[in-house]
Amino acid sequence: MVRRFSRSLGGDTLVVDTTNVGEKVEYGGSTGRLHVVERLTRTGPSTITYRATVDDPDTWSTPWTMEMPFAATGARLSEYACHEHNYAMEGGLRGARAEEKAGTK
Repeated sequence: MVRRFSRSLGGDTLVVDTTNVGEKVEYGGSTGRLHVVERLTRTGPSTITYRATVDDPDTWSTPWTMEMPFAATGARLSEYACHEHNYAMEGGLRGARAEEKAGTK
């Protein structure tokens, strides 16, 4: 997999261009020709818009794009990929939800 990172001229957008994903990565029936361009654009002091364009001519007749806004949060976040095989995570999250429900946190 090859990822290239760049910034827009104005500096408000981070571009992640992913190619050469390989046959081992499966995304919606995609093939090794999968090409994804992701753009993270600061749209306000506490907002970012994530936009991804996905292309694989062996899978889809045309490229497709999705877009999602993100707002800043003061909540603690955990990145999922780092915890996908962390089976203790479930217990930790259950405990945190119990504390929240009890109002102890």
